[in-house]
Amino acid sequence: MPRNPAKPLAALCVLALPLTACGGTSAASDENVVTVYSADGLKGENGDGWYDQVFEDFEKETGIKVEYVEGGSGEMVQRTTREKRNPQADVLVTLPPFIQQADTKGLLQKYAPKGVDQVSGADKAANGTWSAVVNNYFGFIHNKKELKQAPTTWEDLLDGKYKNKLQYSTPGVAGDGTAVLIKAMHDFGGEKQAMEYLEKLQANNVGPSASTGKLAPKVDKGELLVANGDVQMNFAQSKSMPNLGIWFPAREGGKPTTFALPYAAGLVSDAPHSENGKKLLDYMLSQKAQKQVSEIGGGFAARQDVKAIDANAIALTKLMDGVEVFEPDWDDIEKNLTSYIDAWKEATGN
Repeated sequence: MPRNPAKPLAALCVLALPLTACGGTSAASDENVVTVYSADGLKGENGDGWYDQVFEDFEKETGIKVEYVEGGSGEMVQRTTREKRNPQADVLVTLPPFIQQADTKGLLQKYAPKGVDQVSGADKAANGTWSAVVNNYFGFIHNKKELKQAPTTWEDLLDGKYKNKLQYSTPGVAGDGTAVLIKAMHDFGGEKQAMEYLEKLQANNVGPSASTGKLAPKVDKGELLVANGDVQMNFAQSKSMPNLGIWFPAREGGKPTTFALPYAAGLVSDAPHSENGKKLLDYMLSQKAQKQVSEIGGGFAARQDVKAIDANAIALTKLMDGVEVFEPDWDDIEKNLTSYIDAWKEATGN
C-alpha cells in the first residue's frame, strides 16, 4: 500500500539551531501554537511522513499550529536544558536513553495522554512523564545495488572494502548513534569488548555525524555502503530511496539482534503552551493517528489495541522475523551514559 501523501503544512516550520521565529511570530507570543522539539525520523523527506499527516490533521481539528524543531535526541535534550529557565518547547520527543535523561533533569512534567493506558509498561515512564508515541527498533542499512547481499555480522564490517564507506551517527548526540554503543555492548558482552571492537571499526569509519537521518541519502547514492539507522525511519525513507536495505548485525556465529527504540514524547516542564501540548499528545496517541503509524510512517503503533494490517505492517513484521529482541537496562544506561560516551571517545579518538 503506498504511503498517503500529505500536503506540506504551511504552519509547520523546520527551524535551524538556534531557534528563530517562524513567520516573524515567536511561539511564546502566539497562544494558538504548540512547539515540538523532536528527534529526526518522523517527518517525511517530501512532506509525506507521519508527523506531516498528524500535524496537518491536528491543526484542522483544533486550529492549533505546530512549530517544529528537529535534531538529534541528545541535541534536543541539551537545548531544552539550556532553555529550562525560559522554556520554548511544549512537547519533547526523543529516543531512549535521552527521554529518561530529560526526565532526570526535570525537563518533563507529569501528564497522562488519552490512550496511554493502552501503551505497554516498558514503553512509558512509571512516574507518568513520558510515553512512546511510535514504536521502533534499532537497525543498520546497506546499499542494495552495490551490496547484493547485506553484511550479516559485526566482524564483516572490519573488511577493507568498507574503508571510508561506513559511517554511524555520533553517540551522545544522536539517539541511533548511542544505540550503536548499546547494541555493541550487548552483542560483545560488555563495555570493554565493545570498545575494543569499535576501536578496530574506526579504521573504516568516515567520521562523526550529528544526524542519523542524513546518512540514508548517502547510502542510497552509494557514497556509503553501510550506516546505522532505525527501522521506522529507514523503512519510510526506502519509499523514495530504492537502494536502502535494512539489516541487523550479529556476532560471528550468533543471531541478529535488536532492541526497541521508541519515539517517546513528554510535556515540557513550565511549557509556554501546556494545554496545547496536552492536546497534541492526546492526538498522537489517538486511534486515528496510531493507525497511521505503519501505513504512513513505516513504524509500529505504540498502542497495543491498534492492530495494523496494511501492507507496510505486513512487510515490517516480515523484516523482524528471526531477529532476537533484547531489552536494555535503561536505568543503567541513563546513569552511566556519560562514562560510556567517554570510553567511546577514548577508543575511537573522537
